[in-house]
Amino acid sequence: MKFSIYYRWASKHWPLVLIFTLVCLILFGLLYQFKYYNTNAQNLNSQVNSLNIEKVNLTQKLNLVQKELEDLKNQDQYKRNEKLQTDIENIENTYKKTVTSYEKLLDIKSQSKNTNKFDEAFAQGLTLLSQRNYASAEAVLTSLNKQIDDEKTKIASTFTIPQNVTTSNNPPNSGYSRQSVNTSIGTFLVDIIAADLNSARVIVDTASDSDCSNNCPVLSLADYVSRNGAFAGVNGSYFCPLEYPSCAGKTNSFDTLLMYKNKVYFNSDNNKYSSVPLIYFSGNSAGIRGQSQDWGRDTGVDSVIANQGLLLSGGNIVFGGDGDPKKGSKGSRSFIGNKGITAYIGIVRNATVSEVAHVLKAMGLENALNLDSGGSTALWSGGYKTGPGRNLPNAVLFIRK
Repeated sequence: MKFSIYYRWASKHWPLVLIFTLVCLILFGLLYQFKYYNTNAQNLNSQVNSLNIEKVNLTQKLNLVQKELEDLKNQDQYKRNEKLQTDIENIENTYKKTVTSYEKLLDIKSQSKNTNKFDEAFAQGLTLLSQRNYASAEAVLTSLNKQIDDEKTKIASTFTIPQNVTTSNNPPNSGYSRQSVNTSIGTFLVDIIAADLNSARVIVDTASDSDCSNNCPVLSLADYVSRNGAFAGVNGSYFCPLEYPSCAGKTNSFDTLLMYKNKVYFNSDNNKYSSVPLIYFSGNSAGIRGQSQDWGRDTGVDSVIANQGLLLSGGNIVFGGDGDPKKGSKGSRSFIGNKGITAYIGIVRNATVSEVAHVLKAMGLENALNLDSGGSTALWSGGYKTGPGRNLPNAVLFIRK
């Protein structure tokens, strides 16, 4: 009955029913959409929150890495490496000064017996170096070097020529002579040996039979004289002594050109472009070359030896100094030269290398070459006139024809 009444009423008011139905559908749809979008919004908010959390975590991690980097720079390995680099530089600089001091100490020992104070100063420098007190070590070694230089100057200033030595600027025609030579720069004591090339030959002998770059064999000058039956001899070219720390890895080696008695050239390859001067002897004549590169590999001559520096050429002074403090200091200086058919070897006492050139010019020599000196200085004529000095990798000898 009630349904029939409702049906009649709905039929009569059907537009209202239709509108009501549409409104309900719209409201239902809006409710569904609201619920859907609300769910998506919640999901989106959740994702945003997650990203924010990740961002915070990432930022924290980046900050942590940055802090670790700063910590690394400010301590441990980074700072240690910086300090290590500084230590290495200090060690290298002080080591170089130590080597120089030690080698100067060896040289002064060959000139003076009063070296105890130098030994003590050097030992003090080594102690400071072992303690890594580089500044104090360098100061001690600098002072030591000056003391040694002062001692050398003192020795040179107190050197006197014995009164019984003959004064003469004329070199001997043959044999050994000790004489006082007057020059424009002073008077010098000279030990000199002459050999007539018509009756004698000049040869160079070596302890090794071929090139040698390290731990090379050496002999005394007396041994060279004895095994060649020579009547005179002198030490040869510059070489690297065993005692010198700077010679580690090349002990007793020499790198200049030389042809020894068996007609073999030494150090030929590394002297193809060398500016080191040389002197040669052939038959009854002698000659020089201003540069080793200008000399071939002639084995027809008797001997060839190169060394720094060339003193005389054609009677004129060639060497006036080259800035090398060793060549510029006073000492016993060995030389080889000639005047016509006469060959000469000898030693000028208490002279610089440039002063030797003046002395030999005053004596009338035509060509002359400086040889090694210092602790290697040795001269033989019926016995040692100077020496024996160090054992030598090579020597210049006079032998009878």
